[in-house]
Amino acid sequence: MKEATHHLKTILMPTSMVVGLLLHDLLAPVGWITPYLIFLMLFITFSKVELREMRLSPLHLWLLAIQVAGSVAVYAAVAPFDRLVAQGLMITVMAPTATAAVVIASMLGGGIPMMATYSLLCNMAVAVAAPVAFSFIGPNADMPFWESFLTICSKVMPLLILPFVAATVVRRLLPKVNRLLCTHQNLSFYMWVTALTVTTATVVNFILRNNDLIGRWTAICLAGGSLVICLAQFKLGRMLGRRYGDTVAGGQSLGQKNTLLAIWMAQTFLDPVSSIAPAAYIFWQNNVNSFQLWRKERLDARQAASAGRPAPARRTAPTDNRNQANQS
Repeated sequence: MKEATHHLKTILMPTSMVVGLLLHDLLAPVGWITPYLIFLMLFITFSKVELREMRLSPLHLWLLAIQVAGSVAVYAAVAPFDRLVAQGLMITVMAPTATAAVVIASMLGGGIPMMATYSLLCNMAVAVAAPVAFSFIGPNADMPFWESFLTICSKVMPLLILPFVAATVVRRLLPKVNRLLCTHQNLSFYMWVTALTVTTATVVNFILRNNDLIGRWTAICLAGGSLVICLAQFKLGRMLGRRYGDTVAGGQSLGQKNTLLAIWMAQTFLDPVSSIAPAAYIFWQNNVNSFQLWRKERLDARQAASAGRPAPARRTAPTDNRNQANQS
C-alpha cells in the first residue's frame, strides 16, 4: 500500500502540469492563491527547524555569495543582448533553495542539518536582495528607489520571513500543534501539487493570450538558458560541497530551486514572459534529481555486488518527508 501511494505521488508532478495545461482557462483566475500556498509550505517546513541545531559554515557563505552575486552577474552579462531573457535567467539564480531539497539530499546521502540551515539562510537573504534587484530592473524601475523598494518588500518579505516567525511562535506557545505539523509534513506536498497546477495554468494562459508578443527565439533562449544555469548550479554547488566535505548538500542547496516562488516573483515584479525560464527549470531540475537518484542506486548495487552482499534498498528520507521527493 505504501509503495502504491509513493508511486502515485511520484507521478503527480507531471500530472499536475498536464492538468494545468489542459485547464488553464479555468484555473488561471485563481492564480492569486499561489503566494498563500507558498507561505503555508514554508511554514510547515520550518516547523521542524530547530535553531539550536543549526551551524553556520563557510560553505553556506560561499553558496549564498554565488546565489546573490551570480544573479547580478548573469543579468549584467545577458541584459545588453536581451533584457527580458536576462530577467528570466537572473530569477533562476536568485530563487532560494526548494523546501524539498532536504528530502532529495537525504536520499542521496547528504547532510540534512547543513541543508536546513542554508534553506532558512537563503530565504532570508532573498527577502532582502530581491526587492533591491527588482527596484532597478522591474516595472517599478522608474519610481524613486525607496518607494519601489518598500513596495516590493511589503509583498516579498512577509512571504519569506513570516513563515519562519510563525513556525517559531507555534513551536514555543503551541507545542502540541507543532508536533502535529511535524508528523504531517506531507501536507506541504499536496499544497505544492496544487500550486504547481495553478502556476502552470497561469503561465500557459499568459503565453497563449500574449502569443503575438512572445518571440519563438525569446522562448527558446529562456528555456535553454535555464537548462544551462540549472546544470551549472548543480555542478558548482557539488564542487564547493566536495571542498567542504558534503558534495550532495552543496549541489542540492545551489541547484534545486523553489521554482514556484521564482515564477510568482517573475510574474509579479518582472516582465511576466520571463517566468518561462523558472517554469522550464522545474523540468530540468527534476530530471537532474531523477538521474542522481538512478546513479546512486546503481552505485550502491555495484558496491554491494563487489562486496558479495545483497544490494541495499534506495536510501529514503524519513517517512513524513519521503512523499515530497519530487517537490520543486
